[in-house]
Amino acid sequence: MKLNRLLTFTIICIISFCLATSISEVLSPETSAIATSPPPTYNWNIPAAMPKPIVPADNPITKEKVELGRHLFYEKRLSVTGKFSCATCHIQAKAFTDGKTLGVGATGEKHPRNAMSLANIGYNSVLTWANPLQNKLESQLLVPLFGEHPIEMGMVGKEQELLAMLRSDLQYPQMFAAAFGTGDNYISINNLTKAIASFERTLISLNSAYDRYRYQGESSAISASAKRGEELFNSERLECFHCHGGLNLSDSIMHDRLAFKEIAFHNTGLYNIDGKGAYPPNNTGVYEITNQPSDMGRFKAPTLRNIALTAPYMHDGSIKTLEEVIGHYKAGGRTIKKGEFAGVGSENPLKSNFVSGFKLTVKEQRDLLAFLRSLTDEEFINNPEFRDPNLE
Repeated sequence: MKLNRLLTFTIICIISFCLATSISEVLSPETSAIATSPPPTYNWNIPAAMPKPIVPADNPITKEKVELGRHLFYEKRLSVTGKFSCATCHIQAKAFTDGKTLGVGATGEKHPRNAMSLANIGYNSVLTWANPLQNKLESQLLVPLFGEHPIEMGMVGKEQELLAMLRSDLQYPQMFAAAFGTGDNYISINNLTKAIASFERTLISLNSAYDRYRYQGESSAISASAKRGEELFNSERLECFHCHGGLNLSDSIMHDRLAFKEIAFHNTGLYNIDGKGAYPPNNTGVYEITNQPSDMGRFKAPTLRNIALTAPYMHDGSIKTLEEVIGHYKAGGRTIKKGEFAGVGSENPLKSNFVSGFKLTVKEQRDLLAFLRSLTDEEFINNPEFRDPNLE
């Protein structure tokens, strides 16, 4: 059994590596070229002025595949306990996060990191907090399904049981056939991941009040305070936009109008345990993958879309409120006065140059918060196309 688990995990790692861009390319501060797929026929139901996600040539998107993926996304029988689904950690009302400080798997194991929002994940050039190799949804899905460090769905070694469940179900054989056609092994792990990935690519959030103001010409869609906050956000004084700019308010992005995919990771001075830049040993960022000292504490800047709904914040959920997040960046890094993680983050020698600290008046902080709250997309969190089909 141990050998079987090790073999399964090894296969996952090999698949992820082979499907990924080379590590040297991913970690480069420059952009890297990507090939775009032919324009899909799928109706994305997004404003014409907005770009579309890149769809892999080996997984063209269809409405049948998306609908199957939605059912599988909410399917608790994909977990070892039968009580845990993708949606357990990615709740629509919370912009597909879970509101917990750290993720918790099907067996109750606590994870070292906070569940990321899936909003606009189809625009993400890299998919997790700190693994540059995870850049394709289809292969990344193997990790929550079969990974053991930590356990998420816990299905390693139970692949045949999973497939038998799908094949014996009253609904899934017809749905798989509609999505992939009939034939040998059309109900497969490969097609399961393709369906869920297709559904996740449709989780597009582009209709916040800010979108209506900035991209749709509704001048009164956001308040005067939020407009001032946008100016602050995009100012060189605060420098927020360097890491949280563009369409998805993140600097790791790709879509069908970009000739390059942009990937970046940053150290924000959240920790400085030894005075030399050290982060907690179970959360060292990209360093875990590369073992390069300069990568210590480097994590992806997530999208800020729906940010008011996705607390707690940072890769380890260690900051509870938006006000505290602003305080962290105002100080140019977090100071922890006591305990095992004590240290002065503003003095972290590996910290990004963009995290240098700034001053805000009380009014300016209110304006900045008003802007961040204007990024909430009520249509997205209430879209029936993203809901649990079991509730219909």
